[in-house]
Amino acid sequence: MTETPLPVDGLFEPFAVKSLQPRNRFAMAPMTRAFSPDGIPGEDVAAYYRRRAAGGVGLVITEGTYIPDPVAGSHTRVPLLYGQDSLAGWKSVVDAVHEEGGQIIPQLWHLGVERGPQPRMNPEVTTASPSGIALDGTRLGREFTGSDLDALREAWVAAAVNARDVGFDGIELHGAHGYLLDQFLWDRTNVRSDGYGGSLEARTRFPVEVVAAIREAVGDDFAIVYRFSQWKSNHYDSRIAQTPDELAAVLTPLVAAGVDVLHPSTRRHWDPAFAELSGEDGELGLAGWTKRLTGLPTITVGSVGLDDVFTTAFTSDGASNTAGVDRLLRQYENGEFDLVAVGRALLSDPEWVLKLRDGRTAEHIPYSNEHRAVLH
Repeated sequence: MTETPLPVDGLFEPFAVKSLQPRNRFAMAPMTRAFSPDGIPGEDVAAYYRRRAAGGVGLVITEGTYIPDPVAGSHTRVPLLYGQDSLAGWKSVVDAVHEEGGQIIPQLWHLGVERGPQPRMNPEVTTASPSGIALDGTRLGREFTGSDLDALREAWVAAAVNARDVGFDGIELHGAHGYLLDQFLWDRTNVRSDGYGGSLEARTRFPVEVVAAIREAVGDDFAIVYRFSQWKSNHYDSRIAQTPDELAAVLTPLVAAGVDVLHPSTRRHWDPAFAELSGEDGELGLAGWTKRLTGLPTITVGSVGLDDVFTTAFTSDGASNTAGVDRLLRQYENGEFDLVAVGRALLSDPEWVLKLRDGRTAEHIPYSNEHRAVLH
């Protein structure tokens, strides 16, 4: 006897928290595209995001956008969230998504040490990070001074205010994958001794201060999403929290500072967060644990609609076939998440959401690297 498939109707219910009120539970995951010369998103970028909104996505989360700090990024074709021309470009993107009935938030991004030793953007400025330590433990660049951190907080705030003023429906802070905010949280890249390093509580201090400063600047009703992860680039087994209690210690102060939605990034949405635990606790995913520990809405993500993890997207022959969403639907039915972010499946198929809604999953388009190489 075959199991009756779960209905997808629940994922097409509206969602609301403060300024975020998407028409359904589907978000477009943030994916770096680097199609914005000199950091300015053009008409092709607006059309790219418009197609996903027209294809049924309720909430578009943009690719990472650099905040106004000279060492925020490395690539001259990644969009900026400052400067008259870049903000005008983003206004066109926002208008395009809104015209299709979607909502849109930018992902605010600072690479920290991941900017590397030879950046294309502002190459004359030395890369800086919490401790001047790369993800592999080697020395790279310099450590932020106390006055640097004061300016850095203001850069995050300036980007958030720009987003609000352009007309975005909220913001997401990129605190995952070994980038700047995550570098503060990870004991391997944060060995500071000035109150911003050492204990887990101290390592959360700067991300918490960033959230609090943004909240004060944008007001109570502008939604703040915070993306975090256990894994780092090329360090997929790393953890900022070894136990649920440690995870709570990281997330609780972020929530108190003003975060409205948490976006735990995983490579496979169905993977257990703490598989070493027994029973149902050992089966619960990271989004489920995040929701249980904080009570906040969560966004799940990771290989949705595809049969292989995202690392295949970075190989010359990278490809993934389509896959069903039964596990995703079971997690939603169990209350593990509130929104689901879809990544590569939307690169290959802008109408992925509508096809799922209409029962046309046989028409879903498999992902290949050709879809990553062009903006369509």
